[in-house]
Amino acid sequence: MKRFGLHPTVWATASTHFVVDAYGNMFAPLLPLLIPQLNLSLATVGLLAMCFQLASSVSQLGFGTLADRWRPRVLLIGGPLLSVVVLSALGSATTVPALAALLLIGGLGGAAFHPPAAALVHAVSGDRKGLAMSAHISGGSLGFALAPLVFAPSVVLLGHQWAWFVAVPGLVALSYTLRLIQRVEIPRKHAKEGWRHLRPYAKPLALLYMIVVLRTLTANSLSVFLPVLLTRQGMGVNEASAAVSAYLVVSTVGGFLGGPLADRYGARQVIIWSLVSAVPFLLVGQLASGWGLTALVSIGGFLLQSTLPVNVTFGQQIAPVSAATVSSLMMGFAWGVGSLLAPVVGLLGDSLGLNVALSITAVVPLFAALFALPLPRRIPSHVPAGLSPLRPE
Repeated sequence: MKRFGLHPTVWATASTHFVVDAYGNMFAPLLPLLIPQLNLSLATVGLLAMCFQLASSVSQLGFGTLADRWRPRVLLIGGPLLSVVVLSALGSATTVPALAALLLIGGLGGAAFHPPAAALVHAVSGDRKGLAMSAHISGGSLGFALAPLVFAPSVVLLGHQWAWFVAVPGLVALSYTLRLIQRVEIPRKHAKEGWRHLRPYAKPLALLYMIVVLRTLTANSLSVFLPVLLTRQGMGVNEASAAVSAYLVVSTVGGFLGGPLADRYGARQVIIWSLVSAVPFLLVGQLASGWGLTALVSIGGFLLQSTLPVNVTFGQQIAPVSAATVSSLMMGFAWGVGSLLAPVVGLLGDSLGLNVALSITAVVPLFAALFALPLPRRIPSHVPAGLSPLRPE
């Protein structure tokens, strides 16, 4: 039975996405416990974070190609289970190599899930692809936003030896949601094809890719450096954490609304207007402090996040022949590359000041909007030639 006009599989993948991204955001909240426990330097923390980003985001490109050619259901089910089990052991790590191994393996589990899940949502969503992708991505964003409020207190309560017990609620949730995900098939002819499917669509996909990278640079810089800026302004650590969670939750709402707006007004228009309108709020926010700063950048984050499902859906509509590969390009690979640029912002912050560095990143969405100008205004409807449901409804 459809809810809000969406296929049940969309809600199942969104719920699974919530779990996967919640556990995928365990590392940062646990750092106050892991740093003294393992005597980690900040340089080591940065290296571990980069390794996790490579495993969880950049590797999605490989999993997307695999999902378009081989048993996507194995990735849809196995990836979340692996991610939850392995990442739940982070709080129990006793050595740096063990921690690195857990981050790499757990990151790969999450990466395996994302491309086939986004492709399946595209395949079952009919003419409401924007709304469906918004629901799917917002599930992950909400899990990511709420993770800091749950995992660190839970590990403190359980203690080092029992930290792995945080896997239980995730496994219970997955035991329900994964059973609801519809089986999919890959047309035999398509399974033999590779990247050459995407050559005719190289230009618009490259434009969308650059938009996502630049948008991610700005959004990720805010999520990383906002708590630092707030604490330097005198806000307490707990209050700053709550402010960041508020920023992420408000951004999630924007992500949910972006898809329906694209269904109504067109993806290109929503991308351009969202990127341009975010800039004034992000810039003025750097003149404020405390919760005033949080409120302004949250509005900017709301507008930035609204482009996320639109970019993914737009890419899938432009190149429907390889929906999982396109999803991995627009989501994991572009997000990962954008996130890896955060150290540049840190260097600017050290040399020019954090407010100046974040002001520079605040205007980056304008350059992203320039890449959106050559995009087509409308995309004809296509029937996906990649993953498809075995029992269309």
